[in-house]
Amino acid sequence: MKEINIAKTLVTKRKEKGITQDELAAYIGVSKASVSKWETAQSYPDITFLPQLAAYFNISIDDLIGYAPQMTKEDIKKLYHRLSSTFATRPFDDVLEECRRIIKKYYSCFPLLFQMAVLLANHHMLAEEKKRQEAILNEAVELCIRIKTESDDVWLSKDATSLEAVCYLMLNQPQQVLDLLGESLRPIPTDHEVVARAYQILGNGSKAKEVTQISMYQHLLALIGATPAYLLLNADNSEKTEEILHRSLSVATIYHLDRLHPNTMAQIYFTAAQVYSLQGNAEKALDMLRKYADICTMGFFPYSLHGDSFFDAIDVWFADFDLGADAPRNEKVIKESMLQAVLSNPAFAALAKEPRYKSIIETLKTNSRRNSRE
Repeated sequence: MKEINIAKTLVTKRKEKGITQDELAAYIGVSKASVSKWETAQSYPDITFLPQLAAYFNISIDDLIGYAPQMTKEDIKKLYHRLSSTFATRPFDDVLEECRRIIKKYYSCFPLLFQMAVLLANHHMLAEEKKRQEAILNEAVELCIRIKTESDDVWLSKDATSLEAVCYLMLNQPQQVLDLLGESLRPIPTDHEVVARAYQILGNGSKAKEVTQISMYQHLLALIGATPAYLLLNADNSEKTEEILHRSLSVATIYHLDRLHPNTMAQIYFTAAQVYSLQGNAEKALDMLRKYADICTMGFFPYSLHGDSFFDAIDVWFADFDLGADAPRNEKVIKESMLQAVLSNPAFAALAKEPRYKSIIETLKTNSRRNSRE
């Protein structure tokens, strides 16, 4: 990111042009002392001189003052991960204020605003009070609305709409979600099939394979990723619970999702434990909670999206993500949230005295402490 620094630009451009301070002063119509003060940042040129200076050096006024209203994709990714890591090491309010300053500075850089909204949504729970958490989520919503209103990027606007809906859910505003997204769903587009076929006709088999794999991967995660919600919707039906888990875990096993996408599997195990506990089946609840703890502590970190021997053409796709293939939250924050998710869930209150439950909690605590010492 560039800071406003006209002094450095003037020195650099004047030397590139091979002129003295006297010559520049004569051209602009000021004293040499004025130019000297500009170049040492003791003062700034009058605003009326900026077009003349920019024209003389054949640069834009933005370049002259060193101002970049937009950030590159790579800069945004680096900034996001830096701030995400900082949330784990610095006081929450300090990092939040830095986020707000960056948002103000780059208020017209819509890709950045979107990632800042993602950052706020992913870390709002670190605020201690519920009202503050809600206020931060509302800040993310406002950023999404600005993107949709001001940006010409159709895909970015769609992403902003989806994120806005997620924020409404976290704010417990379901009607807002329905008003935003509509109450009916359209069939899943089949563009990927058309694109893959087009590449195949053009003789680009490797690209056709990549597109098809990406589609299969996304559909697989959509199917298995819906399992937690469907389990909760059928929590009052033990037979349905067993059928859902049997089908979902069978597919997950075939595709090695414990290794391919452990986050999805952690959510399934956690929700299954919750449902079993609500059904009064303590043994199965503890079985699933142990699976949750195991996947959270074995092979989950360092977390990064990746393919495998079957999905062997999708790593390049991950690398091109706006935030890359790395997790959107710091490892320490994730591990602490894994622990707190269990401790704060009332569905597990009935298990609190069970030795196996205590062992699971200790496993998660040890995992969290281990990261804190790193």
